[in-house]
Amino acid sequence: MKHLIKLVTASAAIAFVTTGGASADDWFPYSVEVWDPPFDMASPRSSVDYAPLAKASKPWDLCVSFPHMKDAYWLGVDYGVTEEAKRIGVKVNVVEAGGYTELNKQISQIEDCVSAGADAVIIGAISFDGLNNVVAELAAKNIPVIDVINGMSSDKLSAKSLVSFGEMGAKAGAFLASLHPGGGTAAKVAWFPGPAGAGWVEAGNTGFQGAIEGSALELVDTKYGDTGKEAQAKLVEDTLEAYPDLDYIVGTAVTAEAAVPILRARGLTDQVKVVSYYYTPGVDQGIARGQILAAPTDSTVVQGRIAVDQAVRILEGEDYLKHVGPALYVVTEENHGEFDPSSTLAPDGFRPVFSVQ
Repeated sequence: MKHLIKLVTASAAIAFVTTGGASADDWFPYSVEVWDPPFDMASPRSSVDYAPLAKASKPWDLCVSFPHMKDAYWLGVDYGVTEEAKRIGVKVNVVEAGGYTELNKQISQIEDCVSAGADAVIIGAISFDGLNNVVAELAAKNIPVIDVINGMSSDKLSAKSLVSFGEMGAKAGAFLASLHPGGGTAAKVAWFPGPAGAGWVEAGNTGFQGAIEGSALELVDTKYGDTGKEAQAKLVEDTLEAYPDLDYIVGTAVTAEAAVPILRARGLTDQVKVVSYYYTPGVDQGIARGQILAAPTDSTVVQGRIAVDQAVRILEGEDYLKHVGPALYVVTEENHGEFDPSSTLAPDGFRPVFSVQ
């Protein structure tokens, strides 16, 4: 393959320790997994070192659509996309719909973006199935569509830069199950997977619940909700009222961030422990301070960077990997010192970038 990848045998554990920083021009090579056949999360995977193109041959115009910019997770994706666009020399127009209830707005924004002349579209989807018509319309116009982070069910996609959120949920569940194996100390868990209907949420829910089967954990409630901090804080408050003997709150990064001050205010910090199933700066800080037990990271910044590289490779007729995701690993207080934040988190003080010209 031209300008593509080098096969490696490094494990995710080794990648955790040795992967270089994801800033400036030195973020690669980066340890990823490749699904083959692509677009099926059950397909066999191989480990490779991903290396992007050095430069684009022309300043292609990329449209990037996100569900929202309410939390630092999507800021990390925005940072990865816009920094890679600058590095490789392409234009980017970023739009965000404002939340997981705004599917029609996301579709309208994508259509407007394409009407304005986008050569390719990168989509962080609000809905697993709800964007299939617009993807098919773009494919009919020979406009490449890259599925980043959240997942879509369309068979008209050009590429995916994402991980299995089923495995993200499973890793969080397995971490807890290791503390409460079958026959061990019983514990009650409340689970907050995110907004109902989003592909990543349904996958995460399946993964988490599957991972705790057979353990001594009792799942007392599952609460879906938008990933705004106010919405998640209310869900946490309601759950604590309903289950005064709760042992664990597990869920989105926003859930975990919201839970920490609520538990402190209620004097429950020692009783109720917190786990997130993805990674943000607030989760990072919580783990460093011992307020959050653990969280898997999916190298969010790198996923954004790879999506840009995939789009440019397709536009330039280069070989490309159709289904790529960084190797997953769980960050805890014990291994936090080994974690490279530049793979996952935007720099301190980073503000959303909506245009790269």
